[in-house]
Amino acid sequence: MAPRSFWKGYLKLSLVTCPVAMAPATTESEKVRFHTLNRKTGNRIVSRYVDSVTGKAVDEDDEVKGYERGENEFVILEDEELDAVALESTRTIDIEMFVPRDSIEWIWFDTPHYLTPDDPVGEEAYCVIRDAMVATGMVGISRLVMYRRERAVMLEPRGRGIVLWTLRFGDEVRDEQDYFGDIERQSAEPTLMTLMEKLIDKQKKPWNPSMVTDPIQQKLLDIIASKKKGRKRPAKVKVEEEAAPSNVINIMDALRKSISQETRTKKR
Repeated sequence: MAPRSFWKGYLKLSLVTCPVAMAPATTESEKVRFHTLNRKTGNRIVSRYVDSVTGKAVDEDDEVKGYERGENEFVILEDEELDAVALESTRTIDIEMFVPRDSIEWIWFDTPHYLTPDDPVGEEAYCVIRDAMVATGMVGISRLVMYRRERAVMLEPRGRGIVLWTLRFGDEVRDEQDYFGDIERQSAEPTLMTLMEKLIDKQKKPWNPSMVTDPIQQKLLDIIASKKKGRKRPAKVKVEEEAAPSNVINIMDALRKSISQETRTKKR
């Protein structure tokens, strides 16, 4: 069963409007989560904000946002001032523009959400917007208040629905030239490229979600199950340190050995 929508509002394009609902496209609800306890009593520990100078707990009504402008000097912003700079509407996804889908690189994508029609009457308008984006290869760009802050969002058709991606802002993406700029511009030797492509081809497989399962999750569940049954905690496995690979290698020999090893593995 699909989880309940956490947001409901309207999708708007010019004069075309339709009611929509939104739910996260990913989940971490199945992850093992822990609470911090008092070992002596077994009770949960409650976190509270305390004054960094007096050490006393601060009442929720006295908590305010502050921007640091100097050492131990802050500009205080009230909730009303923060609300004043937010979008006027938090319930309408007003598509402001369209851009080619392939012009937005993956690094700008943040969190995906499924956007669905929330009314049989408005479903036709929803489908028209979706199909028009498919036909033109475009995606919609808008803004929306989510998780208590304004976010840029992208609307992308996917199958019979639309996925809404929150996008990172410009100052959140670092310039790749700061990291890749010093890498030498040189083309690989054709012989090495041929061997590397052959190795990639031997290791090629169709995508399957099982390729990205979490091995730690199952181990934690096994430990928890053992403790529930009163068994002893499993002995800690000694992990041997990996030897650092030598920097002096013959790439040609390494590729040939890799291809040979992959061939033997597939035959077995």
